Amino acid sequence: MLELCLNKTEIHVTCPGCGCLCDDVELTFAEGRISKFAPQCALGERWFRNHSEVTQPVAELEGIATDYDTAVRQSLELLEQADYPLIYGLSRSSSPGQRAAVALADRIGAVIDTTASMCHGPSIMALQEVGEVTCTLGEVRNRADLVIFWGCHPAASHPRHADRYSVFAKGRFTPDGRDSRIVVMIGEANKVAAWKLSPSGGEADLVIPVPLDGDFEMIAQLRALLRGTHVDGVTEPVLQLIELMKNCHYGIVFFGLGLAGSRMWEGSQPTNSGHIHVAALLQLVAELNAVTRFTARRMRMQGDVSGADNVLLWQTGYPFAVDIARGYPRYNPGEFSANELLERCESDLCVIVGAETIPHFSRAARDHLKSIPTIVLDYPNVPLEFTPTVSFTTAVYGLHAAGTAYRMDNVPLPLRALQPSPYPTDEVVLTDLLAGFRGD
Repeated sequence: MLELCLNKTEIHVTCPGCGCLCDDVELTFAEGRISKFAPQCALGERWFRNHSEVTQPVAELEGIATDYDTAVRQSLELLEQADYPLIYGLSRSSSPGQRAAVALADRIGAVIDTTASMCHGPSIMALQEVGEVTCTLGEVRNRADLVIFWGCHPAASHPRHADRYSVFAKGRFTPDGRDSRIVVMIGEANKVAAWKLSPSGGEADLVIPVPLDGDFEMIAQLRALLRGTHVDGVTEPVLQLIELMKNCHYGIVFFGLGLAGSRMWEGSQPTNSGHIHVAALLQLVAELNAVTRFTARRMRMQGDVSGADNVLLWQTGYPFAVDIARGYPRYNPGEFSANELLERCESDLCVIVGAETIPHFSRAARDHLKSIPTIVLDYPNVPLEFTPTVSFTTAVYGLHAAGTAYRMDNVPLPLRALQPSPYPTDEVVLTDLLAGFRGD
């Protein structure tokens, strides 16, 4: 029986390595370790291999190994002493862990924020303003004959996206795969020419370079051309693009952080205005539906950041940057976003559930984070640039523990437990903290 457990092949495994959540992975275990990963995907294989090695203690205090109960007691002391705690992360978690995080935030009166505030938060704000005509990845595979990647490099961020869903995949109304589609790539002028459709290669039919932070102007030109308005100074590629948009049967624009992270300039000072750029694109997509079928979809990065947004919506009514300190949820990106909250030195304790985006915080936010007590829950073998006050190594959803993750198109997929682990899940840790918290 032990041999069967240590030496086996698991099929139809869901990979949380990126937002695609490919559910056709085959993992072979030999002597309890991953010996084979198929089909080829460097990102997914690295994710599974990195987190499968059991090398860290279950819990640590100031970097020194301790037992689980002692770490829980120390964490509870920190939570009792905190005036304005912050819970952040959740994109490497699963629905049970995310729900436990919201329950703890509600109990202790914390701010809770997801990694969306560091990536597609502007996109979420935009669709709250103007709505979103969107679809599932299966619909793209079966129907899309025009595929546009705007501000994203799928070969690097989502290696199997083109093969499974958007470019090379054969569908019901796209029987010839790549030959059934026209593919356009739009991005920064000094980057987009080198972008590929997948790690194995593939060129776009039309490449349109955009000046730095010039996306809004191009979208405005496209919207004017769609209405039949004459626009001076429009380049030939933009004219080609609007014709492709109007004449396709089914179009999709996948947009990434190259658009959502765009800025506008007031004099010599840049302002964060990604939500304005994304809102303009979503309005263009909505207007295109007067002449054809057109949709938009965010290229979500982390494995379950969509799930984190969904769980916060169920529990609080808001997707990220939620303050529950007054006993009811308040939503205000910028004020209650983790990076800005730490920049202003307002939080006096941070519970981090998955620390993969911490290096992308501003210098001021990272400096304050190092100066306050921190409780970190994360997978094995994740490097940190600071030593947490308390840290828990947690079981990996989709490898050590079962759960549910949401694909980038908000389709929930099951995660299975494939390998035994000595580590508790983040749900267990957060639930224990909730049970032990006394409050006032």
